[in-house]
Amino acid sequence: MLFQSDLLTGRSVLVTGGGTGICRGIALELARHGCDVAVTSRSSEHLDPTAEEIRALGRRAVSVEADVRDAEAVAFAVERTVSEFGGLDILVNGAAGNFLCLAENLSPNGFGTVVDIDLKGTFHCCKAALPHLKQRGGVVLNISATLHYLGTPAQLHVASAKAGVDALTRVLAVEWGPHGIRVNGIAPGPIADTEGVRRLLDDAAKQRAEKATPLQRLGLIEDVSNAALFLCSRAASYITGATLVVDGGLWLASNREAFRMEPVSGR
Repeated sequence: MLFQSDLLTGRSVLVTGGGTGICRGIALELARHGCDVAVTSRSSEHLDPTAEEIRALGRRAVSVEADVRDAEAVAFAVERTVSEFGGLDILVNGAAGNFLCLAENLSPNGFGTVVDIDLKGTFHCCKAALPHLKQRGGVVLNISATLHYLGTPAQLHVASAKAGVDALTRVLAVEWGPHGIRVNGIAPGPIADTEGVRRLLDDAAKQRAEKATPLQRLGLIEDVSNAALFLCSRAASYITGATLVVDGGLWLASNREAFRMEPVSGR
């Protein structure tokens, strides 16, 4: 935590996947700056502890168990948020699924499940939130990734879903801008203090990623939540349709080894 402020006082947010990881960090960061927060997840295991942390910060909190693949469950979560807080100002779409699997071994069900969670789930949430966001000129923040920028092996399913999320971000920014709704995204690189990185990257892979990153470290949840605070605040009031990469420059440097340039002698 860097500091607390009243930057978002009087505003409310629904954060999907808000019980753990990056989205828990975003939920807590927005609460620190005055936002009332509803968190959802497929499992209630982590929701109540997160809600209690939000209340300890002096904000109202709601936890709703909901699977973003189920449009009716999503609609219920949105309506519960609105009934508790009197409206909805910000939607953070962070519910996601991932596993390592080469494309040749990827089943249709495995591919479809990740697309259903990451892409279709984001659509379901946006669609359900729209009537309420219209009333306040709200904000949508979609959590993407950099995997599809790189052609990342064993991540075809996630890369495809997140590429769709980026497209959704841009199209909705255009369609919903006249309603005063801003739609942006964040594309995190490897974030060290998350279960995903702990599960998907071994120590050697983490060291390689750190060495390859221009800023020479993996990201932290705090790095992403700070970016989310900016994009959800009035400081970003003229930014829409953008996906902000938060990866220490890793994706820009990803071809450094493959295309290492040797000095060329003068002629």
